[in-house]
Amino acid sequence: MRGPDLRPLCLISLLMFAVAFAGNAVAQSRAGSGATTTAQAPSLQPSGPGVPSPNALPLQSPAGSPGPTIVTPGGGISAPISQPPLSPAAPPPAVKAGEGALQAIARFGRDAPAITEGLHWRVYSDRPDATGGFRLIKEDRSAQPTFVLPQGNYIVHATFGLASTAKAVQVRGDNVRETFDISAGGIRLEGRVGDVKIPTGQISFDVYKGSQFEQGERRPISSNVLTGEVVLVTEGTYYILSKYGDGNSVVRSDIRVQSGKLTDVSVTHRAAVIMLKLVPQRGGEALANTDWAVMSPAGDVISESKGAFPRVILAEGEYKVIARNDSRTYQHDLKVITGVDGEIEVLAR
Repeated sequence: MRGPDLRPLCLISLLMFAVAFAGNAVAQSRAGSGATTTAQAPSLQPSGPGVPSPNALPLQSPAGSPGPTIVTPGGGISAPISQPPLSPAAPPPAVKAGEGALQAIARFGRDAPAITEGLHWRVYSDRPDATGGFRLIKEDRSAQPTFVLPQGNYIVHATFGLASTAKAVQVRGDNVRETFDISAGGIRLEGRVGDVKIPTGQISFDVYKGSQFEQGERRPISSNVLTGEVVLVTEGTYYILSKYGDGNSVVRSDIRVQSGKLTDVSVTHRAAVIMLKLVPQRGGEALANTDWAVMSPAGDVISESKGAFPRVILAEGEYKVIARNDSRTYQHDLKVITGVDGEIEVLAR
């Protein structure tokens, strides 16, 4: 006597594992100079496939960093995701003998609203082919597609951003309607110094699954996310690693994502923009071809550059600036205060 065929369940497990490796979510609070989240309800569009980078950022601050601001998980205020109304379903198509029609619809969870945009549907055979793979039969990107298929068993996979679900379905001679629950929410990110928004392009975000306090190294599920982009993820806990500039201004923020909700996360950096000049006297013309290094009090190199007017973004704290020009070396002690941008003159004497 043969046991039950477990191959469809194996395929579902493989699909869900692939999704879990790329899944994520939102919500938040404010704690000092950490992350603030407020409710918004714009139209959601996935920001991209969000394929994890094979080169994950290390889970520590750059050398010489005074230490990231830690934000403990918070409840935050979330608003329902705003999506266009679900269009009426098209009439069931005519099917030939031996075929059936499968209509699929996704929602944010049991008794939750339908997902009306941003979906990607794939229908697979429930049995492996000669190569051991499961053949992709059909795919669709509409909100509630209808698939006309030969009668039989299939695996249907639905993706919404980095969140997804899969289930085994049976297509019979009549019309079949299947509902898929995708517990997903959205994260939209920005950075600030005090009340001033950090310009797009000067700050980037990496999103990791789980809390920053969990042990072990992890790869980000979404890397180099820009200001204003929406990352769609599975409901759960995530942490954001935010980097402002190329220096040592790094902030980590734990957040909680709720299904069907979009939360704006505002990460506050305690930093300033500093321009360096090597001059022969106060107010003099900057000397070209100058090599620069900014170092922490412990001697760690924070930033290196070359030129007459290098610009560096530094976290609040004390530093030593080293300038080298024409085989001579000059030093200057620097104190950075949050939000106080400035021009520093190092005297070549």
